[in-house]
Amino acid sequence: MVKVGKWIAKHRVIVLILALLLTIPSAIGVVKTRVNYDLLSYLPEHLETVKGQDILVDEYGMGAFSMVVVKDMELKDVQQMKEKFSKVKHVKDVLWYDDVADISLPVEMIPKDLRESFFKGDATMMLVLFDNTTSSDDAMDALTQLRHVANKQCFISGMTGIVTDIKNIAMQELPVYVVIAAVLSLIVLELTCGSFVVPVLFLLSIGLAILYNLGSNIILGETSYITQALTAVLQLGVTMDYSIFLLNSYEENKKRFPGEKERAMGHAISNTFKSVAGSSVTTVAGFVALCVMTFALGRDLGIVMAKGVVIGVICCVTVLPSLVLFFDKAIDKTQHKLLLAHMDKPSAFITKHYKAWIVIFLVLLLPAIYGNNHTKIYYNIADSLPSTLDSNVANAELKKDFDMSNMHIVMMDKNMDSLDKQKMFDEIDKVKGVKWTISMNSLIGPSVPDSMIPKDIKKMLKSDNYELAFVGSEYESATDQVNAQIKKVDKIVKKYDKSGMVIGEAPLMKDLQDVTDTDLVRVNAISIAAIFIIIMVIFKSISLPIILVSVIEFAIMVNMAIPYYQGISLPFVASIVIGAIQLGATVDYAILMTTRYQRERQHGKQKMEAISIAHKTSMESIISSGLSFFAATFGVACYSKVEMIGSICTLLARGAIISMIVVLFVLPAMFMIFDKVICKTSIGFLDDKKMVGNDVYAAEAK
Repeated sequence: MVKVGKWIAKHRVIVLILALLLTIPSAIGVVKTRVNYDLLSYLPEHLETVKGQDILVDEYGMGAFSMVVVKDMELKDVQQMKEKFSKVKHVKDVLWYDDVADISLPVEMIPKDLRESFFKGDATMMLVLFDNTTSSDDAMDALTQLRHVANKQCFISGMTGIVTDIKNIAMQELPVYVVIAAVLSLIVLELTCGSFVVPVLFLLSIGLAILYNLGSNIILGETSYITQALTAVLQLGVTMDYSIFLLNSYEENKKRFPGEKERAMGHAISNTFKSVAGSSVTTVAGFVALCVMTFALGRDLGIVMAKGVVIGVICCVTVLPSLVLFFDKAIDKTQHKLLLAHMDKPSAFITKHYKAWIVIFLVLLLPAIYGNNHTKIYYNIADSLPSTLDSNVANAELKKDFDMSNMHIVMMDKNMDSLDKQKMFDEIDKVKGVKWTISMNSLIGPSVPDSMIPKDIKKMLKSDNYELAFVGSEYESATDQVNAQIKKVDKIVKKYDKSGMVIGEAPLMKDLQDVTDTDLVRVNAISIAAIFIIIMVIFKSISLPIILVSVIEFAIMVNMAIPYYQGISLPFVASIVIGAIQLGATVDYAILMTTRYQRERQHGKQKMEAISIAHKTSMESIISSGLSFFAATFGVACYSKVEMIGSICTLLARGAIISMIVVLFVLPAMFMIFDKVICKTSIGFLDDKKMVGNDVYAAEAK
């Protein structure tokens, strides 16, 4: 690897030219990669609700709908508005009162069910059906057009509106995320690095790696908006350490080879690759663990971030060395005093009072476990957005005027007996929280022959194999009430038609909750198992993986318990991904200290001395790493209006600091207490002959 390093150092100009040229296809890839703003589309395809959505598209040419509340408007004007809506591209149908009765007929004379469905006081409601799925570009474009056509008296609710608002916010905020993360990281690096130029080079190298990663997403076809938003922030946070180590290694090798900068960099590249390749494995493992989620968002985020870490390592040993050599004179001229120098006294204080930290650990353990297990999670995607957005304002109007928050779609066999259909809808009407049902029976009556059914209604509600009905619900999505309601309605439907199904926004969110609850347990278990095995192989020990993973898991539980004691609910995505990401990204802090502790014990140092040296020498790197991760995520957490993104960044920023503190205070105390156990359960822990020079060097990665 030294030869490769020397070649890179010698041909640094070629490397930089290639790096710049690669930005062209990467930029094209970024533009061409579609961003998916609908989290419900990541549900597994085998679910009945997802299959039902596919049937809607295949048989009805319809994949989404919006409920439109119109207030204080004459019926003739509402009718004109409906006609305008119908002409919007990708609007398939608009269902309203005039489909079943002439508007000249007094509202009081129409059947009660229909009156309650379409009218409430001075408000009326119409149903707009789109010809494509909820998050499709076609549906979002259509909804945007509907908003332009509508006036201030119209409120357009539904999942497509929510997805459109998410898209609009994300497109505005994404560039700002990158700027905030870069600026705050630059501030931290300027304080912790020895040169004013070096942090700029770090950010430039990592920025190129991020661009390459985002550009290569074109091979996936599309990525979620959460992945798109977090990629730059996370990649910056978790790969910054690699850059710091390369520079430290280069400075050390310059002392070994005075006046031979290319040779020094060649050795630095070799040492860096060996060390960061090892330390990045745990980070990659944390992201890969997300890929086992049945909720495909985990796979999306896991693949992109695992790929980003690998690309980050490659750029760290190619682009960054070339930049450092190219600007070597500028680096030397802008040297300044290190902020984190002279950590001996704080380190001595921490290691001396190890019993106090163990007591604090034990005192906090039960509250952390309890809080972690009782933190409330919410699944309603609309709740993660500001209440002032058009979609949430419309949802509030729907609730206020019609005491309604949801609409389910019942899909049944089109040849189902009319009498059975009527019985089924009568039972559904009696389910708690059901406001009304709109079906062929309620619109035209059960006794009307098929040949006499108006073509528009027949086309809207009947296909070659199925018939549709709409069920209005007063309950909000992702609540216990609506989930119980869906279960009862589904049971009734299947009693009369075994192939029948209940689909729509709320049923999809119910499945989302069921799927992600299982995923949470699976992801945590697999990430812990994978990182346990990696640590066990690295240290050839049974006890060290238990200690290291336990320390970081304690930090994760403290992090996740804080929202419980604050009385805050977390969006479901944050609760799933935080465990795997925090474990994978911050266990390196513990591995760094453990490696030096092992080295000193192998060199014959006694327990106290070995732990003190390990703590003192690794403290600066751990603080620098933790602060860098914090800086990359904290600003985004404060700025983002999308709580899905803001909550994840809040947990990551806080998690980085908590992990840093726990590793610095609790881990050395664990070494003090369990030193004998570690020595007995680790192969060659006290044997100097077992050490290999390159492994020692690699151990000092961070």
